[in-house]
Formats: sequence, C-alpha cells, structure tokens
Amino acid sequence: MTDRPRPQISSRKQPKQARSAELVAAILQAAIQVLAKEGAQRFTTARVAEKAGVSVGSVYQYFPNKASILFRLQTDEWKQTTDMMRGALEAPGKPPLERLRNLVHVFVQSECEEVEMRGALDDAAPLYRNAPEAQEARAAVQETIDKFMLEVWPKANADARTMAGDMILTTLSTMGKHVSNTARTPAEARTYGDAIADMFCAYLEQGL
Repeated sequence: MTDRPRPQISSRKQPKQARSAELVAAILQAAIQVLAKEGAQRFTTARVAEKAGVSVGSVYQYFPNKASILFRLQTDEWKQTTDMMRGALEAPGKPPLERLRNLVHVFVQSECEEVEMRGALDDAAPLYRNAPEAQEARAAVQETIDKFMLEVWPKANADARTMAGDMILTTLSTMGKHVSNTARTPAEARTYGDAIADMFCAYLEQGL
C-alpha cells in the first residue's frame, strides 16, 4: 500500500509587481478572516476568493490549493514569532531576566489576540509539520534561545543550558495553546504572563 501523495504547499509564484503584491495581500487577509470564522475544516479556496472579491482563478495564480494558503499563513506566523522572540531576548540595555519577562508577556498577549486563527492553524498543522520551512523556523527559535541561555548561564555546562532552554520553549508552547483555546481578557493575559515569567526567572536565578 503506497502513501497518499501530500498536497503541494508551496506558492506557485511570487508577486513581482505592486499590483500583484496587493492581490496576494488581499487574498491572505481574506484567508485570515475566513479561517477565523470557518476554522480549518471548512476553509476553502472558494470562500477565500469570495471574501477577497476576486475570482478563484486569481487565487490559483499564486496558491495551488487551500493547503498552500494555510501554509503561507503559518510561515508568516512563524516568522513573526521568531522575530518577536529575537527582538525581545536581544533588546539592548536591558538585563537578561527583564528581557525574558518581556518576551513572556508579548508572547502570551499575541496568542490571546488571535485565538480563532491560531486554533485553526493548529488544526491544519499536519499538512506542513515536517516541511523544511517548519524545521527552519524551529531551528531559528532554538538558536535564539541557545544564545540567550549562554548569556544568562555562561558558566553552566551545555546540558544544563539546553535543558533550561527546552523548558522555556516547551512551557511557552504549551501555555500558548492553553491561553489561545478561548478568549481571554487583558487582565487574564497579564496574570498568565506574570505567573510564567515569575517561574522562569525563579528557575534561572538559581543558576546565576
């Protein structure tokens, strides 16, 4: 028995002109709205085209199927998260633990702000979980946290730093899914952020 072929998830082509870029931006914005409203299971190219006010053929110029649209949304989200983590943890002029605390709050807030879309993207994750872009995104995040841990615990052995970094990433990922499974108030987001940040800082302070 042969495995069923996986759908193409890469874009057909990249927009080269301003008008084409605007079309792709409109398609992606419409996709976000459809995904948030319908969820991954009812997400279709036709619904995206209708929401964007364009023909299905126009969508197919850039995205061969719905999986490729979802994948583009996910890769954009990965890049945003990676840039956010790097910006928070590498912020100049701030003590390391203050940077970590800021990262936690920014991360939790971002998860709470996009509840519907993030949940739907999680549902679609099997389509692209092992894609090269997914591996690159995970590697970029791991590199950022490894660099941060080396700064915080310069005298610790590599295994201890790796374990601490894994604890931070795993906890953020798990808590991100938890807080994004339902709408949260700003006060609730701050409470979650404070609790996680306090735990991280208390743990890291033991090794300083």
